[in-house]
Amino acid sequence: MATYIVRRLIAAVLLLFVVSITTFAIFFLVPLWAGNSPEDLASRYVGKAANQEMIHQAAEKLGFNDPLVVQYGRFVKGIFAGTDRNYGPGVEHCPAPCLGYSYVTQNPVLPDLEDRLPVTLSLALGAAVVWVLFGVATGVVSALRRGSFFDRLSMGIALAGVSLPIFFTGIVSLAIFRDQLGLVGDVANWVPFSEDPATWANNLILPWVTLAFLYAAGYARLTRAGMLETMGEDYIRTARAKGLPERTVVIKHGLRATLTPVMTMFGLDLGLLLGGAVLTESTFSLPGIGKYAVDAIGNNDLPQVMGVTLTAAAFIIIANLVVDLLYATVDPRVRLT
Repeated sequence: MATYIVRRLIAAVLLLFVVSITTFAIFFLVPLWAGNSPEDLASRYVGKAANQEMIHQAAEKLGFNDPLVVQYGRFVKGIFAGTDRNYGPGVEHCPAPCLGYSYVTQNPVLPDLEDRLPVTLSLALGAAVVWVLFGVATGVVSALRRGSFFDRLSMGIALAGVSLPIFFTGIVSLAIFRDQLGLVGDVANWVPFSEDPATWANNLILPWVTLAFLYAAGYARLTRAGMLETMGEDYIRTARAKGLPERTVVIKHGLRATLTPVMTMFGLDLGLLLGGAVLTESTFSLPGIGKYAVDAIGNNDLPQVMGVTLTAAAFIIIANLVVDLLYATVDPRVRLT
């Protein structure tokens, strides 16, 4: 097990390195290949009234005239050793891990991400609990009652959940449950859990359910397919022949074997959402990492985009590592070496 963990950690570091190079190349190398000069890149951040001299000075200040290897090396150095920024009157030190400074706001990127992380964590984890509970439970019951009215109805709802985009269901749910019925509070008014747990939950319940509706549909269909296949295996018939209770056969023998692909999918989905639920946060105006990423792309703020990309990649890698380590617990047939 220890050897497996070490291998995965080394692979995670290498993968983050590849992600950083790829993202850096997309935003810094590709524009140069397209014919843009360093001054063209700097012109986005100096305003419309800037003259050529001001644009040239901005390109020098932002380091766009340096070779790309130097620019990338400066970015990596900031992550591991921190970096200094000369803002005119003095020099400001950004301690490691430093993801750079915003070209627009001049604020360090990492504190901005840390301020928005509780919003994204609350949204992703709350929705994950809802979609796993309802999705897996619906899939199990549908498989055990194959062809019944409940099976057809739940799979029809699951098909609708997969098909409808989050920005449609989000707007409809806001119009019905907040504007017409008044059952939920001001979703966009973020209140931390530590300040008021009741208001925190009331403001997030609608985004949780809306986001979970999208994911629970896929989990229900995946669980149903896995249960239909597993419940026909020889060891299931053997367990029933031994006289084990049906609940034990379904949960301990059938469901545990079915959960392996479900956990794989869960690791990918949760890690991706922790890196920013872009559409959900934008639809409900939640000040999380996803909305931060949308604003960064709209402002062409490359350090912010790089920070969000690396954060999302780190969450995905960590989530999948945890899922891989849980395989042996969920399904004893799996052995990690």
